Amino acid sequence: MHTRIPLVILLSLTLAVPGLAEEGMWTFDNPPVKALQEKYNFTPTQEWLDHVRLSSVRFMDGGSGSFASPYGLLVTNHHVAVGQLQKMSSRQADYVKNGFYAKRPEDEIKCPDLEVNVLVSMKNITKHVLAAIKPEMSDAEAIKARKAERARIEKESQDKTGLRSDVVKLYHGGEYWLYRYQKYTDVRLVMAPERQAAIFGGDSDNFTYPRYGLDITFFRVYANGQPLKTEHYLKWNASGAGNGELVFITGHPGRTNRLYTAAQLELQRDLRYPLTIKYIDRILAGLHEYSRRGKEQVRRARAYFYRYNNAHKAFTGMYKSLTDAGFMQRKQKTEAEIRKLVDDKPEWKQQYGQAWENIEKVISKHKSEIGRRAHQRLFGSELGKLAVNIVKYVQEIKKPDADRLDGFHDSELEELKFHLFSPAPVYRDLEAAILESSFRLTIDTLGNKDKLSKIILTLGDPKEAAEKLTAETKLLDVAERKKLIEGGLKAVEKSKDPLIVFARRIVPIIVENEEWQKQHIDSVITPASEQIAQARFAIYGNNTYPDATFTLRMAYGPVKGYPMNGTRAPYMTTIYGLYNRALGFDRQGEWSLPERFWKHKKLLNLSTPVNFVCECDIIGGNSGSPVINQKAELVGIVFDGNIESLAGRFFFDPENNRAVSVHSAYVLEALQKLYDAQDLADELEIEP
Repeated sequence: MHTRIPLVILLSLTLAVPGLAEEGMWTFDNPPVKALQEKYNFTPTQEWLDHVRLSSVRFMDGGSGSFASPYGLLVTNHHVAVGQLQKMSSRQADYVKNGFYAKRPEDEIKCPDLEVNVLVSMKNITKHVLAAIKPEMSDAEAIKARKAERARIEKESQDKTGLRSDVVKLYHGGEYWLYRYQKYTDVRLVMAPERQAAIFGGDSDNFTYPRYGLDITFFRVYANGQPLKTEHYLKWNASGAGNGELVFITGHPGRTNRLYTAAQLELQRDLRYPLTIKYIDRILAGLHEYSRRGKEQVRRARAYFYRYNNAHKAFTGMYKSLTDAGFMQRKQKTEAEIRKLVDDKPEWKQQYGQAWENIEKVISKHKSEIGRRAHQRLFGSELGKLAVNIVKYVQEIKKPDADRLDGFHDSELEELKFHLFSPAPVYRDLEAAILESSFRLTIDTLGNKDKLSKIILTLGDPKEAAEKLTAETKLLDVAERKKLIEGGLKAVEKSKDPLIVFARRIVPIIVENEEWQKQHIDSVITPASEQIAQARFAIYGNNTYPDATFTLRMAYGPVKGYPMNGTRAPYMTTIYGLYNRALGFDRQGEWSLPERFWKHKKLLNLSTPVNFVCECDIIGGNSGSPVINQKAELVGIVFDGNIESLAGRFFFDPENNRAVSVHSAYVLEALQKLYDAQDLADELEIEP
């Protein structure tokens, strides 16, 4: 039996000395240089950091990637790309199931609504944001002032530079940064393997290891109708990384809650996670019922199944961590330790001492109300989201920028319209099934007397209501959406489109809940979180990293196996193991392989590495991230974490947490010998 490091020690290390162990999702302004020097005798230069940053890409529909050639070639995961693959597919051409390869540049297919970002600059603007808060302001007024200043800075930067400009909150408000991105929206599909090659093992193997997935997809960025010339890209290393070798992951982790207080984690445990899991269960049940109607319905629902099955397994694992009594006790103990450090110093106690208690009080006071309001919304429906955003848009655009709801500031409107006017297909029958599931969840949870439930029930039972709203709506037509947006408030108020009529009735409830959250919850938690962050800075200096916020981060660690089920998981798997696992399940179900794998088996070097694990700290959003060596060469593409890593939302366990990646050698082997894609393989191996 292996010896596990006690969780209390791990959490204490996280609080006291965050730079120890291979922990952290580090921002590029504060890389862990000292730790890398001391343990690995490696010092990343500014030139190295800049090159890696400018080679890394954020996929705005969720995920990460990197440039892999001087001609705008991007590599990411198949499961990151699956939404776009689904939108480009049809009954005649199913790119999710059957894959795609453009043998010629003119065969590359433009994505309907994919935006990718490259982080080009970062500026600390904490003083500017906090200077907007005046001593005489109430908590609610201070929230509004922060928001207005952030919106002003974003719009000013965007107008001045032409770059996407996001004010990013780090350390839960301890710092505010202006991140400027080069934005690209002409992104075209180059190559994707078949579904079964990419997600070999399916949901059963998801969040496990050993793995054997070819979870990759290639896109190309275009500018002015031509492939983008990319000065910064990651050279492909065909050999990959060896056992014990130091590697780095640069990507965009979505969200962690490691700096949350115990009270905030209890709220997640008691409300957010149960609601999310219940919602996912309802949507999956509806999708299964829908898919029984035929093969075309199976195809239409496939990307949704990817999304919700993955989310179900992830949230269930994270919820298990939260419901572990020992975890909460240890969290409370480590929180008590930092609070004692603050209380023992009069100056700190005066400045920061009440922050934790303020959070506890507001959550305790409003807990039931938070839960009720969280259910008063639509879940999952693309058509519902379009209708709600159109109604919100024509209302919010009439207000001064500083007074608008989040998502509707001047600096955000271009992105909003990009998605509102997406030509991606939307299917009435699928939307009806998802809306029905959403309506049933609302009514079953809140009861018939809730105001949102009453609005739904005026249209009939949940099935009738969903069918009425989707059967006659014109919102599937992009031209109709543009007509409503251009016609403004008057056009929306006069519209008889059933979904717009419905959205006009429910938007006041949604907006009321957003405003209530700001006034009663955010107005207390935001300044308290800022105070806690400042306390941590006072104690630890900058020897720490912020929670993940879907912004660019760097993680590091060795390629390394780990203890598993009384034995050890190997640091890598091979093509031998891929075939063995397929044969062990009689080549059936989730462990079947595309026919090309059997037809061309003799061509393959069966000892080629397929997947590997490393000790880097990742979370959802890192999917598609490049794994690089000290020379900034690409040696792999992250596509998953092991089952032990699900608790990484709340803490990092260096002994057992592992990032799972596709090996660079497997990609070349597959392109050359399975997919007849020698040209693409040659492009990857271009010498800079």
